Amino acid sequence: MQKKLTTILLAMLLGLGTLSLAACEEDGPAENAGESIDNATDNAQDSMEEAGDSMQDSMEEAGDEMEDAADDNS
Repeated sequence: MQKKLTTILLAMLLGLGTLSLAACEEDGPAENAGESIDNATDNAQDSMEEAGDSMQDSMEEAGDEMEDAADDNS
């Protein structure tokens, strides 16, 4: 009797595991929204990094021009 009960419980657990894996195949609206937020965050981060690099380049160029102007006035 106990062997039958163990077999039935094992079969139920395997069935539940299979169902839970099958349910994960399609993305739900919450997962889609989460992915959209992740993508927007990544894009914003990339834009900020590009803006920072551009600002750094501009500041270095301005510094070089000031240095050149100071050398010309010497």
